[in-house]
Amino acid sequence: MSVRQSLLAILDQGPCYGYQLRAEFDRRTGSTWPLNVGQIYNTLDRLERDSLVEKGDVDEQGHVYWQITDAGSAEVQQWWAAPVERSGGTRDELAIKLAVAATLPGVDVAAVIQTQRAASLRQLQELNRAKYAGAGVDSPEELAWSLVVDSMIFAAEAEVRWLDHTEQRLALHPQHAMALELSTEKPKRGRPALAEVAGSAT
Repeated sequence: MSVRQSLLAILDQGPCYGYQLRAEFDRRTGSTWPLNVGQIYNTLDRLERDSLVEKGDVDEQGHVYWQITDAGSAEVQQWWAAPVERSGGTRDELAIKLAVAATLPGVDVAAVIQTQRAASLRQLQELNRAKYAGAGVDSPEELAWSLVVDSMIFAAEAEVRWLDHTEQRLALHPQHAMALELSTEKPKRGRPALAEVAGSAT
């Protein structure tokens, strides 16, 4: 998630100081992605370096108000117009963990899946409880919070479905048949072996 673009989008509505920006971000995300003030100011410094924001007025309490530049407003419009790009490869820890577990001898991959499913179902129940506890309040903050929670619920449901799918696929293959022993072939890329280096030097 882009903190940079989110803060720019808020500043596009008017000047804010650091703590105010954090509060505005929290209001719009239901505090589901907590930011510390240091992170806010580091982001503002980078935005200023890139000429997307600039320092403005200082109030009687000493708060420095940051304001967006024309270039910053243009970047916000580009953000709204562009889709969120998902990475081509996966760096999802769970997917990698299960892929490795399924191909290593001696790992009880069914137990790994069961442990994860139990944790995913607990998270799903907590998210549903939180959503229903907040239902009925008709405010912009409640709507923003519920959109984020809905996204988390759908992601947790998809994870449980994927775990079920993975368990079914693995049940079709005896685990000993899926195990990959360590390869005896030497990798062809990377640093040359010491003997090769010594041989080329003579």
